[in-house]
Amino acid sequence: MRRADPKTKSKIISAAWRLFYDQGYDNTTVEDIVSASLTSKGTFYHYFDGKDALLGTLSTLFDDKYSELVPHLSEIESSFDRLIFLNAELFGMIERSISVELLSKLLSTQLLVKGERHLLDRDRLYFKLLEKTVREGQSAGELRSDISSSEIVKAYALAERAFMYDWCLCSGEYSLKSYACPVFHAFLSTYLNRS
Repeated sequence: MRRADPKTKSKIISAAWRLFYDQGYDNTTVEDIVSASLTSKGTFYHYFDGKDALLGTLSTLFDDKYSELVPHLSEIESSFDRLIFLNAELFGMIERSISVELLSKLLSTQLLVKGERHLLDRDRLYFKLLEKTVREGQSAGELRSDISSSEIVKAYALAERAFMYDWCLCSGEYSLKSYACPVFHAFLSTYLNRS
């Protein structure tokens, strides 16, 4: 039995989402994904039952983006600013590489799925990184400690999903990143330690 290789799986996911953005989900075939990811059909089917299975992998794409951002976090002094940075970079990536139609499809699958809801998986890098950042902010006295770090992270993630949902609902008629930045800043300010 072939061992799972996270890098190969990630390569397939990245190639698939690039193709979904460039030529649309319906116009992308498994053959296209195999070719773009420089893998084989056997490798593809080792990880995925078919193209539809990739709809649940957007959270992996998001976590790959967060992995890229981790080295830059040390350059940002405050935890609050790191949280703002993570949100702005994620929303910028969404605007540049995920179509509104595709994001809508993903969000709807998360509503209908009976099993795993990948966007809510607390073992994702996304949640671990947010939790670490919030705890650092609380330890430094920058963020409120009368609210648990888990509750702050839950509110942060909920707010991001709300922005993504609204952007889809409005058919992407505004810039997700540009609109969200000041509103997200105001929202997160409620968690600053004012004492």
